[in-house]
Amino acid sequence: VQLQASGGGLVQAGGSLRLSCVVSGRTFVRYPMGWFRQAPGKDREFVASISWSGGSTFYSDSVKGRFTISRDDAKNAVYLQMNSLRADDTGLYYCAAYMGTALYSETYFRPSDFGSWGQGTLVTVSS
Repeated sequence: VQLQASGGGLVQAGGSLRLSCVVSGRTFVRYPMGWFRQAPGKDREFVASISWSGGSTFYSDSVKGRFTISRDDAKNAVYLQMNSLRADDTGLYYCAAYMGTALYSETYFRPSDFGSWGQGTLVTVSS
């Protein structure tokens, strides 16, 4: 599975961005997908995840109510709509495919259970 993330950029606080991640390779519909981010000097952190069916979505507390993850299986793509952006949302955003062997609903937030990381797309929010 190869992932290509795009849509990052520079935006003022309170603004919006929509990130896209296009998946190629193995059958996309088999994988739950996730978005993670990494700010300078910090560890990679969970942002949002969506089940293979799209029926379940999960968010970190810091983005809940502001970000929305979705997927379009016909386009082999997953999206992250980011609204009400804040300066602390700044970072390199990665999409990844869930490849864990444990129960997804209990491990959806663990970077170690994701693979095929894309190259990341940079989001910079100015205050």
